Amino acid sequence: MADKSEFSVSRRGVMIGGAATAMAAHSPAEAQPRKATMPPEPATMPVTLKVNGKDRALSLDPRTTLLDTLREHLHLTGTKKGCDHGQCGACTVIVNGQRINSCLSLALQHDGDEITTIEGLGTPDRLHPMQAAFVKHDGYQCGYCTPGQICSAVGVLDEIKRGVPSHVQADITARPQATGTEMRERMSGNICRCGAYSNIAEAMTEVAGAKA
Repeated sequence: MADKSEFSVSRRGVMIGGAATAMAAHSPAEAQPRKATMPPEPATMPVTLKVNGKDRALSLDPRTTLLDTLREHLHLTGTKKGCDHGQCGACTVIVNGQRINSCLSLALQHDGDEITTIEGLGTPDRLHPMQAAFVKHDGYQCGYCTPGQICSAVGVLDEIKRGVPSHVQADITARPQATGTEMRERMSGNICRCGAYSNIAEAMTEVAGAKA
């Protein structure tokens, strides 16, 4: 019985030893550090934007939004990133005279376009009438949504002036008027977390009245 037990242990030992030897034979190769492979640089494409009256030539990843281009590449941080889904209006800018949500638009779509951000509407010494009205009527409050609100408000009054219809018009063939209802409907895509809506409406009414 003793001899059998010794043979059994010895056989098990041989099997364990063989497995250990096999592992040892492979471990040096596996232990060698693998060369890190860096991902390829993303392809870029040239684009020229006319921003606030100046031509800006850039080379961008084609997936770059207009919002990120303005903020990250041109350092125009007045345009804010809010929801990044086109639902809050904080990123509103004016492109070729029309207001758009810059977070939903790729920069390459605007090659050659004329873009106006909050920085291009006025200066601290010479405010745009809408900027001055926002200050007068306290339409800015915390200020985060204000650049988009102002750009959108400028666009709204221009739309009314050009006769662009809205959802609240009973007769879309008639020329729209700058009424409170009309302006509130058109500004509904711009969210103000502070709730300064009445002040914003007062600022817009003043500017609309001044232009009438």
